[in-house]
Amino acid sequence: MNVTVEERPELDHTEVVIRCPRLDAQTARLMELLRLSDARLTGEKDGETCILDGAKVLYIDTVDRGTFLYTADGVYETRLRLYELEGQLTGWDFIRVSKSAIVNFGQVKSLRPDFGGRLRLTMSNGEVVVANRQYVPAIKAKLGL
Repeated sequence: MNVTVEERPELDHTEVVIRCPRLDAQTARLMELLRLSDARLTGEKDGETCILDGAKVLYIDTVDRGTFLYTADGVYETRLRLYELEGQLTGWDFIRVSKSAIVNFGQVKSLRPDFGGRLRLTMSNGEVVVANRQYVPAIKAKLGL
């Protein structure tokens, strides 16, 4: 793969063009990363609405009818439901791991089998998120297993 960057001061925005002989897994992954770099989510913390970089969100969880975005810096509450966020994050590197959680796969440091066919996902900050067995096949497919 060749990467070329052209600085053009006359432009008022950044444009990315991908030229490829065919759309393969590497190109799809590159497109996914480009979309994620532009991802913005909003969450509330201490009475403020914060704009979060989607790439820095570790996982999203629903607890007691509230939906929370977890980052290395803190926990933010969002008014969106988990299924709404899942739809918004389509095409990004997020994957559903249970009825109540979505994980940023780019922030997963390691995976480990758990009891009952579940998987323990260790995030980049050391937190552990458990993937229920019904979601394990999708996770393995994402890994190419």
